[in-house]
Amino acid sequence: MTKDMTRGNPIKLILTFSLPLLIGNVFQQFYNMADTIIVGKFLGVNALAAVGSTGALSFLVIGFVIGLTGGFGVLVSQKFGAGNKEGVKKAFASSLVLSAIMTVIITIISVITVKPLLILMNTPDNILDDALAYIIVIYAGIAATVFYNILSSVLRALGDSKTPLYFLIISSLLNIVLDIVFIRSFGMGPEGAAYATVISQGISAILCMIYIVKKFPILRLKKEHWRIDPNYAKTQLRIGIPMALQFAITAAGAVILQAALNGFGSIKIAAYTAALKVQQVFMQPSISFGVTMATYAGQNLGAGKIDRIKDGVKKGVIISIIVSISSTLIVLIFGTAFIKMFVSANDVEVIETAKHYLNTVSIFYIPLGLIFIFRNTLQGIGDSFVPMMAGFAEMVARTVVAFTLPKLLDFTGIALADPAAWIAAAVPLTLTYIKRINSMMKEKELSPATEQ
Repeated sequence: MTKDMTRGNPIKLILTFSLPLLIGNVFQQFYNMADTIIVGKFLGVNALAAVGSTGALSFLVIGFVIGLTGGFGVLVSQKFGAGNKEGVKKAFASSLVLSAIMTVIITIISVITVKPLLILMNTPDNILDDALAYIIVIYAGIAATVFYNILSSVLRALGDSKTPLYFLIISSLLNIVLDIVFIRSFGMGPEGAAYATVISQGISAILCMIYIVKKFPILRLKKEHWRIDPNYAKTQLRIGIPMALQFAITAAGAVILQAALNGFGSIKIAAYTAALKVQQVFMQPSISFGVTMATYAGQNLGAGKIDRIKDGVKKGVIISIIVSISSTLIVLIFGTAFIKMFVSANDVEVIETAKHYLNTVSIFYIPLGLIFIFRNTLQGIGDSFVPMMAGFAEMVARTVVAFTLPKLLDFTGIALADPAAWIAAAVPLTLTYIKRINSMMKEKELSPATEQ
């Protein structure tokens, strides 16, 4: 069930590990897509805009959780790569305790601050109540997101990318059913979609835990493993907090962009929401390759195989560029058809605006793909500071463009904010990776002579 990524053909390992992740990520998008499609079709454009207006705030918290739990999983990956079974158990126990503590803190802060943030973002009055009703439920149920992500992160750290996929498929299908039941049958508003999402992800977490207990002896914990080693906790927080902040900083840029977008009214918000859902589907291959590279780099670092990390990243970059070009072509050709999944064919202005957004941003998918490859590789080898600062660069670029170019280019200025952010992050991440891997290669070459 575990997968050793320290031996074998790197490109084959990357592809076979990424495929289940990709399928899982696409199904995970069904959570939000199902919400958006059903809300847009059955509750109308204003309800769609309400859900869409919370997207950045949702990403702010969920992105923080993904970064945090992904960081906790890095130590598990490194201990597994080094063949330290007791270390794996201790790292797993530590990650669960830290996740529980962080869940309480995140939930309290999120629920208390959400309404003031929505107001601060200039959320239009006609969608404010629905937006608040939706996001409050998502925030109150953040525990489901935390524990699904920490458990799936640990499974992936051990090389198992398939199991989280199976449970995610089940919960995604359940999410769609619950969306329809809550909204159509029970007559609930956007909050019905939020309840469906939280319940479905909670079931994913429960299934992951049951599977781990039954099928992964290396993760079966005894009393002594729950005595948290301060060094383990310190290492996990040292990696996890910057990774979480990197997501949060990036999300803060998205919140600022949403605030700029809100000034354009509910039609533009709805168009942006539909276009973003399409774009997120085409981002999943890059995200999957990134997660793969974190596990691959972490295991090979634990095994001391630095040259293998370099070779794998090189091949990952080639795959990412090919996939990015393919995604651009598909979006340019079929973008309108995808947009019509979310809104009525009669909403011509929404469709045209969404199409314009996709046509503008899709030609920048290559730097977006490189962000995931280099950011996750750096995180896999324990370097979380530069990815965090790259997130800051994203935020600054997105903010500057969002509040300057719309004055000259109208909605096109909003559309260009994301590409500007991607380029601002991709450049420092790429340069840092090159410098870091070359330094590690030199250290490895010199270490035998030093030992003698």
